[in-house]
Amino acid sequence: MNRNLWLMVAAQALFLTNNVVFMAINGLVGLSLAPFGWMATLPVMGYVVGGALSTGPVAWSQARWGRTVSFQIGLVVAFFSALLAAYAVIIGSFWLLITATVVAGYYSANGQLYRFAAAELAVPEYRERAVSMVLAGGVVGGVLGPNLARWTQHLGDAPFAGAYATLSVVALVSMAIVSQVKFPPVPPRRKDKGGGGRPLRVIMRQPVFIVSTAASALGYGVMNLLMAASPIAMKVCGYPFSDIALVLEWHVIGMFAPGLITGRLIKRFGAVPILLAGVLLNLGCVAVALSGAEVMHFVVSMFLLGVGWNFLFTAGTALSLRSYEPEEKDKVQGLINLCVFGMMMVSSFSSGALVTTKGWALLNYGSLILVAMIGIAVFWYVRQNRSHHVT
Repeated sequence: MNRNLWLMVAAQALFLTNNVVFMAINGLVGLSLAPFGWMATLPVMGYVVGGALSTGPVAWSQARWGRTVSFQIGLVVAFFSALLAAYAVIIGSFWLLITATVVAGYYSANGQLYRFAAAELAVPEYRERAVSMVLAGGVVGGVLGPNLARWTQHLGDAPFAGAYATLSVVALVSMAIVSQVKFPPVPPRRKDKGGGGRPLRVIMRQPVFIVSTAASALGYGVMNLLMAASPIAMKVCGYPFSDIALVLEWHVIGMFAPGLITGRLIKRFGAVPILLAGVLLNLGCVAVALSGAEVMHFVVSMFLLGVGWNFLFTAGTALSLRSYEPEEKDKVQGLINLCVFGMMMVSSFSSGALVTTKGWALLNYGSLILVAMIGIAVFWYVRQNRSHHVT
């Protein structure tokens, strides 16, 4: 670990603080402001849609101006969108809140690139551990985010307006941190047609790209489907926000605490066994969730969901590094994030619609479809590469 990587750990921690506050309150605020109950998670979906729409502009800005400028633009957007969301809650405007979360998605698209930036700040043999350690910075966000939402939920007259406003301060702190990171210089722009490497259609046909993107995108889909619905499910069960915050805290700890060792596990056992472990952890999450509706059932199932996501996302990211050359990184990373946000967009909308109309149990059964798809992709990848012993 070097100074730049530790700064990226701090930036990731603040990025996840922003994300976790949004996870904790967007659905609840949406439920209180939405014209119909099934629309409750539209603010959650807005954040994802904004991220999906921003992947192209973010990839362009990264290629044009480099990491530092692009990341700072994302943080400026985070600052103003947080204030806009706070104002939307104060005036009770559901659609303005959705607009604010869509705009905030630009920051999310930037933050999703922190893990790739970490790989570039480390020597080649340390890349997997660098990705893992930066993702582990989310542990701070896992603890700080839910508690920040809980401490600030009653600031002002409108519930949770203070929580959104506080995120603008988080963005300012992150700006100061990212400004101190020394990223590699932006490579000179090539004028010839071959400067961007291989066409995307060629890269996308590689088994390593298919399985790494499937693990990242579908793993995020499972996580988002169940996580976005859990606060609403708990509210329907009559639990106070303090219990909801506790569940989300352990969920995000599960998402990022394993980052302290996931990189080492990948180096020792290979990416494929870690992907399979992620699939099994997701199955365990669903089994616990279906076994009861006590607070502890929510805590354990969401914790297992978080660990499963960490294994799938970290191993998927590590595998994706093998699918492209340095001159191809911006367009490939943008495509991977577009797939992730696309899956999150579908799962965000499905989450609110299913939990409010069909219930928590059916939602969990539905998530098994995505888990099965990940397992199939991993076994297909092993079969494709068996003769070369690639893991």
